[in-house]
Amino acid sequence: MATWVVGDIHGCADELARLLERLKLAPTDRLVSVGDLFHRGPDSSGVIRILREVRAQFVLGNHELAVLRRIGLAPSSLAAEDRPPRRNEFPEIDAEDLAGDGGTPCDVAPENRAELLRFLQEHAGFVLRHARIEGAGETRDGLEWCVVHAGRVPGVALERNSIRDLTSLRRLATRGQPWWYEEYQGPELVLFGHTPSAMPRVHSWRGQTLAIGLDTGCVYGGKLTAYSPEFDEFRSVNAARAYVRA
Repeated sequence: MATWVVGDIHGCADELARLLERLKLAPTDRLVSVGDLFHRGPDSSGVIRILREVRAQFVLGNHELAVLRRIGLAPSSLAAEDRPPRRNEFPEIDAEDLAGDGGTPCDVAPENRAELLRFLQEHAGFVLRHARIEGAGETRDGLEWCVVHAGRVPGVALERNSIRDLTSLRRLATRGQPWWYEEYQGPELVLFGHTPSAMPRVHSWRGQTLAIGLDTGCVYGGKLTAYSPEFDEFRSVNAARAYVRA
């Protein structure tokens, strides 16, 4: 069995479909997303369809959080049971209602907007530990691992991080403003997105890989990348084109 954790999709459904062709998921394999599923890219409804077909799990990114807060459906803490009652019916939804962090647009046909909100309520919260993924194992070198959208504060227990840190952190507010993962020393492997780069961001300390950034800028014309912690293996596909400017 393999777990594949995929970086920021941002509405790139065609690239997600091609990546899944490369992964060739077996019935026992699992797909997990680091969040930022829709905004900026061309086909949010296609992303929903594909993720549902493979029973994917996903953590909340900063863009999903912005939408859920606006609709009144966002969790207020990291507790897995902390979520408002599920809603299936909504009044008329304007495009502005689905805008992401900073007003980032989400291009969804009016008839599909309620379905996007229903799908977002299936999230796994802000942190997904591998023990909560059916059949997932430790890394090849025996580490536990977890998925967050953006990052975590080094030296702070994962569950004591703020929602803002987990969904938006990039650099630390310390001397030199290092990337958070440059100061991270474990104990578990953290798989994250949010900060795009041409290649995965891999941080090791004392010979162990402890953080891997999987946002390889698909929506900007880069790649869509997935990683299996059990097999320590990357797979990626090139974007068909740049959908927005970086």
